[in-house]
Amino acid sequence: MDIIPAPSPNFNERHVPPDLIVLHYTGMATGQGALDRLRDPEAKVSSHYLVEEDGRIFSLVAEERRAWHAGVSFWKGETDVNGRSIGIEIVNPGHDLGYRPFPEAQIAAVIDLIADIRTRWMVTDARIIGHSDVAPSRKIDPGELFPWRRLAEAGHGLWVEPPPAPGPALAEGEEGAGVFALQAGLTRLGYDCAPSGRFDAGTATIVSAFQRHWRPEKVDGVADGETRARLIALLRAAA
Repeated sequence: MDIIPAPSPNFNERHVPPDLIVLHYTGMATGQGALDRLRDPEAKVSSHYLVEEDGRIFSLVAEERRAWHAGVSFWKGETDVNGRSIGIEIVNPGHDLGYRPFPEAQIAAVIDLIADIRTRWMVTDARIIGHSDVAPSRKIDPGELFPWRRLAEAGHGLWVEPPPAPGPALAEGEEGAGVFALQAGLTRLGYDCAPSGRFDAGTATIVSAFQRHWRPEKVDGVADGETRARLIALLRAAA
């Protein structure tokens, strides 16, 4: 695997070893534009790697350093996601500029890169996540077209296919024990979803983030039976 050096000045020191991998899409018109921005000291953003659509991999920040890719974020009680993660930017124009499927060469490169990173750091499958997972109120990348299942089949990340689970859907405005259990499960998985028993707008946003990653066929913020079945199966897989 060839990695092209493209150093960015936008980093600082880590205080703990990385144990998360966070995947993003660039959300810009071109890969070159994204690469330039990630290396611009005025932008104050960066990632450890950028993966182009043709499969080229650029190294911007050493893994031992803290890159600036996640912003205000949360996972498993941690609020300094940058401090314990490796960030991979994947070139794609994103939802605002013509979101499209990720090419095969690009995904193959992402899989190879993640496999290589995991030879150096202890990153469990449950801690390979998306930007939208750690910042659901702000971000929706890498989005519902990203092939999380393909990654998991290659040995990186979690994916489940539970049997059909019909049942009443939980949606914004509802209250009760079912909502409390849903929020508790999302919190246990890693999301910032403190149980209240009230299905508010914030809960709907987090359910959408969950669906975008683990039930991309229907992203609507409604916790139907299939969404809840996938959450339960993922919690078992992550245990």
